[in-house]
Amino acid sequence: MANLKRAFRQLFSRPEDERFFTLDDLYSHCSDRQQESTVHWKTPSEVVPTNIYGELGLKLMGDQAYQLNDWSFGQTCQIAEVSRETVNRLRPETATQVLTETIPNGMKPFQILTRNDRIRSIHGVSYTRLFDADVLEIVIEEADDFSPPPVGLNGGTGLYAGEQDMFAFLIDDQSWVDIGGEQFAPGFFVWNSEVGRRTVGVETFWYQRVCANHIVWDATEVVSYRRKHTANVVEALEDIRVCLARLVQTRDRRKDAFAKTVQQAMLTSLGATKEDATKALTGFGIGMTYVKEAIEMMATQSRGYTVFQAVDSLTRISGRITNAGDRAEQDAKIGNILSLAV
Repeated sequence: MANLKRAFRQLFSRPEDERFFTLDDLYSHCSDRQQESTVHWKTPSEVVPTNIYGELGLKLMGDQAYQLNDWSFGQTCQIAEVSRETVNRLRPETATQVLTETIPNGMKPFQILTRNDRIRSIHGVSYTRLFDADVLEIVIEEADDFSPPPVGLNGGTGLYAGEQDMFAFLIDDQSWVDIGGEQFAPGFFVWNSEVGRRTVGVETFWYQRVCANHIVWDATEVVSYRRKHTANVVEALEDIRVCLARLVQTRDRRKDAFAKTVQQAMLTSLGATKEDATKALTGFGIGMTYVKEAIEMMATQSRGYTVFQAVDSLTRISGRITNAGDRAEQDAKIGNILSLAV
């Protein structure tokens, strides 16, 4: 089993204005940003470095002058093959002249993504954009009953979108199932960048615990998929759909199997007497004090000594354990009792 730290790294790198509390909020933000963004195709001769209000910008011929954000500034320097640190130290007039002389000539156009008065990114012809909203539409269609994890210790939500990328961490903590005698729930990460900051991808898994640092502990059946923003990247949407659909199908199949186990547990007797039930519950590593208390609880309910009643009673008792780690260990042992119903 693995401990997954993608969400942990996001938790401590996202400012408050990049956090969203619901998937709908995140989707609306990304959809609005897509609608407000425009892609311009311009040859190098149609891209003119200029001074805008004392800052370096680019004038697109036949259009307006745009300011650069941190990401597009770095991309422009990379295209011009000059150090961004050096350009940052120059006066705007000098920086404009440097880029004018170093941006390569030719007929291959740049694709320039703008929003309002700023350039979000600048790429060559080989880059193929995939918008965040398109990725999130797949998530909503295939996994709409998944939700964000509990808010992290610094207020991070697991749902993020900034100028450079989008990241979503979603779980289904209503679908705990037994895998190899231990309890797991399904979850996944999905990410993308409209400006070339990162790949597009998804990672699905079954987990045992998510802590306040958004580390996913003891994950199993981890499936990772990622793709660069090159030709045919749109195919990633269908690949992500398949990954999420498989996770949901596996969840539903396991929930159905678990429901059948519970139903069988309601019908499976541990014996006719307290002694019979006590004997049946030995060997699962549960303290005899807990077992005896559970037997007494079952006796007062007049529903017989069944496997289900034993699990239910012991789980109620386990809920009084204050240490989360000890409680989780006890619950795992209790879950093993369901094997008597198989």
